[in-house]
Amino acid sequence: MIRAGIVGASGLAGGELIRLITQHPDLELTFLGGSSNIGRRVSEMHPGLRLDFGGLTVRPVTEETADAVADQVDVLFLSTPAPVSADLAALFADKVPAVIDLSGAFRIRTPELHDRWYPKVSRRPDLVDRFVYGVPELVGDRFSGAPLISLPGCYATSMTLGLAPLTLGLGLDLRTVVVDGKSGSSGGGLSLRTADLHPLRNGAIAPYAPTGHRHAGEVRDFLERGRPGSIGTLSMSAYGVSHVRGLMTSSYVFTDDRVELRELQRAYLRFYKNNRFVRVRRNTETLIPVPDPQAVLGSNYCDVTVLYDEEDGRIVVLSALDNLVKGAAGQAVQAANLRFELPEETGLTMQPVMPV
Repeated sequence: MIRAGIVGASGLAGGELIRLITQHPDLELTFLGGSSNIGRRVSEMHPGLRLDFGGLTVRPVTEETADAVADQVDVLFLSTPAPVSADLAALFADKVPAVIDLSGAFRIRTPELHDRWYPKVSRRPDLVDRFVYGVPELVGDRFSGAPLISLPGCYATSMTLGLAPLTLGLGLDLRTVVVDGKSGSSGGGLSLRTADLHPLRNGAIAPYAPTGHRHAGEVRDFLERGRPGSIGTLSMSAYGVSHVRGLMTSSYVFTDDRVELRELQRAYLRFYKNNRFVRVRRNTETLIPVPDPQAVLGSNYCDVTVLYDEEDGRIVVLSALDNLVKGAAGQAVQAANLRFELPEETGLTMQPVMPV
């Protein structure tokens, strides 16, 4: 068995990691860490989880306890805020066989872009290039044996999977990309903010980042490095909606390259034909228009649709996923499978739950 530890076990993504790891045939949960809820059991923090976890409780993670923690795990998942992950990565980088970070601490390689979007995150420069970053579908072959893995954010995962066939597949030069993102309230975690109180959030469409979002910088940084295609500008507006789980990104793409709908659809099917968790869909193939976040909730799937607006010469890419599974914990387990050379889908074969 592969021994797994989680730091940030009391958060929403931490709870999803616990749920998935305890159902995984090759992972054994051996450590729970955090800075709050010290001494609490899993069932106290996550009421839906009432299994016997061998008496595991949340324990503090400090420099003094690092060696003891390292002795208990083969893979350590960091489900912590970016500043905390940066410190923990420096602490465990050479002590644990695999560290998988779900935060934004090491996502953006370019120092200037990192400082712009994560000004409060100070990271050890020598660790930046040691982290393998990306969506498993695109860089999974580099995860095998990797000691340090950084995973995209939920919006970034949706956008990257939506745009990659255009840049990395067809090699298009995208002059302008404008992204509209909508996410459920779980995307903000468990921090108490006035705007997230139920009387204000329920039924709302809240433009919390109307003129820019850090995930746009993350996606552009990654796709520009991957080439052969290029991106001129990539901008994003993000909205909070009254769903709890799930998100959707609508990417409006303008290019001077000549394209047609049939070519685009074939390119997407070809690009993802061997990927278990990306479902390329026609917008009208079901009783409700897809992609729709409710059609993927509880699963590790990302549904992607490409359309072409001949009136305006605009490519429209729609992408939907469960932000806590494919956008966080599920993708982390997927990365761990690849890291330890297990079948990619191990422990992640659950189908979506619908209706919710």
